[in-house]
Amino acid sequence: MILETALMCMAVNIYHEAKNQPMAGQIAVAQVVMNRVNDSRYPDNVCDVVKQGLTYKNGKVVLGKCQFSWYCDGKKDDVNMKSEKWRNSIRYASMVLTNRITLDVTEGATHYHATYVRPAWARTKTKTVRINRHIFYRWEKK
Repeated sequence: MILETALMCMAVNIYHEAKNQPMAGQIAVAQVVMNRVNDSRYPDNVCDVVKQGLTYKNGKVVLGKCQFSWYCDGKKDDVNMKSEKWRNSIRYASMVLTNRITLDVTEGATHYHATYVRPAWARTKTKTVRINRHIFYRWEKK
């Protein structure tokens, strides 16, 4: 089992959300997590942001009702820890968490989706940038 730390939660999220994206896309996914951590509308730590979603009274997540779809899609969440994709996920997570990358390539995004879907929530957000197969959005504060 992977030790639950900010680094591991971030790396697993990058791995499942963007392992097939270029470096900029993977870093952007990590920056969305950090933008949420720093936004009062979301939990204030990486693991809680990554695992945020609707739950039943017994604590189990409601399928399809999580902030990051891989977390509650009902599929196995295995990570190939010997793969280059995993090593990259760890490296990029570390870079974002230790502020070695200070430029937010998402321009403050708190949301994103793949280019092949059209979620209803996207109409309520401000589009900031497209990076490869993800489109990023900011949730404007009122």
